Amino acid sequence: MHRRLKLGMVGGGQGAFIGAVHRIAARIDDQFELVAGALSSNAERAAASAAELGIDASRSYASYEEMAKAEAARDDGIDAVSIVTPNHMHYPVAKAFLEAGINVICDKPLTSTLDDALALREVAKSSSAEFFLTHNYSGYPMVRQARDMVRSGKIGKVRKVQVEYIQDWLSAPIEAGANKQADWRTDPARSGLGGAIGDIGTHAFQLTDFICGEPLKELAADLTSFVEGRLVDDDAHMLLRYKNGAKGYLWASQVAPGHENDLRIRIYGERGGLEWRQENPNQLWVGILGEPKQLLTRGGHGTGEVAANVTRVPAGHPEGYLEGFATIYNEAADAIRNGRKSDSLSVTLDEGILGMRFIDAAIRSSKANAQWTSLGA
Repeated sequence: MHRRLKLGMVGGGQGAFIGAVHRIAARIDDQFELVAGALSSNAERAAASAAELGIDASRSYASYEEMAKAEAARDDGIDAVSIVTPNHMHYPVAKAFLEAGINVICDKPLTSTLDDALALREVAKSSSAEFFLTHNYSGYPMVRQARDMVRSGKIGKVRKVQVEYIQDWLSAPIEAGANKQADWRTDPARSGLGGAIGDIGTHAFQLTDFICGEPLKELAADLTSFVEGRLVDDDAHMLLRYKNGAKGYLWASQVAPGHENDLRIRIYGERGGLEWRQENPNQLWVGILGEPKQLLTRGGHGTGEVAANVTRVPAGHPEGYLEGFATIYNEAADAIRNGRKSDSLSVTLDEGILGMRFIDAAIRSSKANAQWTSLGA
């Protein structure tokens, strides 16, 4: 038995989407209890949001600065803060709580700029607190299964990686209306210079890195804003070269009609290949050279301990998006309780910086007419 950890939240108030997702995920494994928040930059909306969520008025704050200071001073202060704001606020909020010695669980991407990401790493070095980034797809059981199979050599040395994350929700200029999510995600002052490449391209990149573990050497990217007047890219396709000689292709698009949340990856090695698709997340296709193609299912025969460790319900029952987030929160709770990084596979700040280097390299490459571009140090 363990006590629930006390959780605070910055952002995620009335009208927000991802805040509710994080709140559900934090409670799935009964690890956290939401007790404090600075839920909006608007003080009245923050107070109203806190009241709706049952947060005591004394722990509803008008600003994240006030919250970090007050919670750090309390004997019963929060154990961790969940940051669910637009991208441009990730850095200042995470900095304030790390400096206050409060553990941080932050939505992706790490920050809106590479410079902010590097600055945050320096802040974290002098903090006693831990940092976790919620790339939730890395928490899916069959993604963990794929990772284990690739890294144990089941398919041999990786030769080819093909990953795509395509949606259709930004096919029209809906940011010109009242769509709050579209509004900030297409505003470079809040999202960063990367549009689709920052919002979903980072997920695709992180998935390849998480499963394969092969360092990306360089990329050649072509970013496009197909919707007239849009200030950030809404489509990105690129070629990838890995340090081990493997080659890859990545496509991220939010203007692909007929696709809702279509993240899929195919990995081919010397002896076999794997295929996984987020919209059918409980299945992993395995093709070993010279053998019949095999379908592995979450909780079914043939899956290993790594997948079983993050499986919650019996085989045949849907498990995916919310549970993937919950796995990240569960692993964060384990690390926080142990006062150290756990042996889990949660995404760290350094991996978040790698994602920011990916965005930066893609933008630089595209501006140079898809020139091959290194990710840097």
